[in-house]
Amino acid sequence: MHIRAWRIAHQGGPEVMRYETVDLPAPKVGQVLVRHTAVGVNFIDIYHRSGLYPLPLPSGLGVEAAGTVEQIGDGVTGLARGDRVAYAGGPIGAYAEAALVPAARLVRVPDTVTDPDAAASLLKGLTACYLLHRTFRVQRGHTVLVSAAAGGVGMILCQWASHLGATVIGCVSSGEKAQLAHANGCTHTIDYRTEDVARRVREITAGEGVQVAYDSVGKDTFASTLDSLAPLGMFVSFGNASGPAPDVSPAVLQNKGSLFFTRPSLAHYTARREDLDTMARDLFAAIARGIVKVHVNQTYPLHEADRAHRDLAARATTGSTVLMLG
Repeated sequence: MHIRAWRIAHQGGPEVMRYETVDLPAPKVGQVLVRHTAVGVNFIDIYHRSGLYPLPLPSGLGVEAAGTVEQIGDGVTGLARGDRVAYAGGPIGAYAEAALVPAARLVRVPDTVTDPDAAASLLKGLTACYLLHRTFRVQRGHTVLVSAAAGGVGMILCQWASHLGATVIGCVSSGEKAQLAHANGCTHTIDYRTEDVARRVREITAGEGVQVAYDSVGKDTFASTLDSLAPLGMFVSFGNASGPAPDVSPAVLQNKGSLFFTRPSLAHYTARREDLDTMARDLFAAIARGIVKVHVNQTYPLHEADRAHRDLAARATTGSTVLMLG
């Protein structure tokens, strides 16, 4: 079957993106053809397009979408034509009208969650889930620092961490984003463009620092995030919005308080099917209960994915961004 999809033959800026007609074969053993209704836009898509995360070329773009099952390959059980499903983390190529997805990577979308919300939240919500519950188990009484607190992952992280009983300090880049962060679980906000983040964190925590810092910005916030940690605190580096984070010496971690440093990946935390199912159920339950509110603050038609990339890279967006079909 023929579909429309975004492709790149070279890595670079949004200008390398091409909206093309491509042939999508029938699903092979273990695969499902999913007809997309909504596609999530994430910073990892920019990393794939730009070359920060190199890809075999030519390639599609996008790792997250929701839709309905249209065709089922041999060996697939438990799914039927018309089932509402979503996937996150791959395979790359979600910026398309449809995609072939391994059945093992699909999760069912419950009636309590819309397709746009599923496409907006699955990658970001699964990320927040493992960051809060597995990478570092946030508990009542902890103080956490979240960079890009008004972004897609940041808003979910802040809401969920607040629900767990943590005091949340959110780093933002404008007054408007500070208001969003406060409305989504942050007790305190810091404008990292105009304030000394580490100094403000010490003021807020009476000199102690935070038990865990979740940093998705990278280069621009790395040093201040490191200096905001309490002794034995954990630095969780999970993104590069401003560029790759610098190297850190083990001696620096020792000297700054026997700190822990980790660079986690969703792929590793969802490699086992049972872990993917558990986290997806936890996320969708949190959405249904109102613990996590999904903010789809920008929507674009699929054919304007290049404009969505420009806006996201310029930090002109808040919350989640979704490409809509139909």
